[in-house]
Amino acid sequence: MIAGFSGFERDKSNVIPLLQYVQREIGFLPGNMMGEVADYLRLPKAHIYGVATFYSQFRFKPQGEHVITVCEGTACHVRGRGEIRKKLESILGITAGETTEDRMFSLETVACLGSCALAPTMVVDGRVYGKMNEKKLKKLFEAIKFKQE
Repeated sequence: MIAGFSGFERDKSNVIPLLQYVQREIGFLPGNMMGEVADYLRLPKAHIYGVATFYSQFRFKPQGEHVITVCEGTACHVRGRGEIRKKLESILGITAGETTEDRMFSLETVACLGSCALAPTMVVDGRVYGKMNEKKLKKLFEAIKFKQE
């Protein structure tokens, strides 16, 4: 068990806070830890899995060092999001929802980032990049590579 569960009351209202705690500590929710949350709260494992799979904030696999989130909203779609996503998938060799084998990059999609005026938009490591095109994408990857060296 991760140190710190004892700071949470054994109440079903703590399912989400405990899952968030585990994810912060480990980086994702491994199955055995969801079982430990269930045991700690004295709830069925199916209940814990149900909550974890319902909310998109929870991850079940480790993420890459750099997380790239592409907006799938209407404005981004109309302004070329599809081409940006295809280029990202080509560069990384993965599709949305996957992480590169070296765990350097994870590629995600969201329904909307709420930055429609900047469409097409994506977020890399928490920073918003708007009006994306292939040229900007290339510069962004060069900057990330430079930071790695």
